[in-house]
Amino acid sequence: MIVKQIWTANAYRNFNYLIACAQTGEALAIDPLDHAQCLRTARDAGWTIRQIVNTHEHRDHTGGNDALARATGATILAHANARGKIADIARGLKAGDVIKVGKTVELEVLDTPGHTMAHVCLRSHTDTPALFCGDTLFNAGAGNCHNGGHPEQLYKTFSEQLYRLPDSTLIYPGHDYIENNLRFTLDREPDNASAAAMLQKLSGQDPAHAYVSTLQVERDINTFFRLRSRA
Repeated sequence: MIVKQIWTANAYRNFNYLIACAQTGEALAIDPLDHAQCLRTARDAGWTIRQIVNTHEHRDHTGGNDALARATGATILAHANARGKIADIARGLKAGDVIKVGKTVELEVLDTPGHTMAHVCLRSHTDTPALFCGDTLFNAGAGNCHNGGHPEQLYKTFSEQLYRLPDSTLIYPGHDYIENNLRFTLDREPDNASAAAMLQKLSGQDPAHAYVSTLQVERDINTFFRLRSRA
């Protein structure tokens, strides 16, 4: 599996993603708001985008769908409950579904309500798993519940699904908010040495070459994994 994280450099600080099969060159785009950059990246790599997955229905994640689909013929996949919220969904996703990319890539669908009630994350079936988590899980943070979400559902998603994933899971969020989120952690946990060290390390980082954390790291620096911790 080849992963390309694309920094949009927009006001919302979005990351878009391309996931490609090394054997076939087939690719899947996740939340391709910057459709032009996704197209350019795929063409430069010799990949063909066959599928688009939206993690959820918010416009900063779906806004590039139409242009990318028209340019490539890619089909659109999203949570089954997003029908009527996202146009032209060809496949409605539910928990446990597997999305195949080319011959070598399999992505398992997690139904992860909270930020919205029609949110999915994708977990790769690879030796080192990767989680493409949209606006559910951020580096050192979590998505808000102000626009169609629910905090109790988000808590359940964290405690019953995300927390149980392997420590080695690579985290690929929908936005670069890591500096602000680390400051939030330190506001809640002033003695969190891991968060303080991470903030010092990543202050002013170039999001075009962003740090990729793991679930083990998030357990140390993310307040939303530490709600029961006294340390």
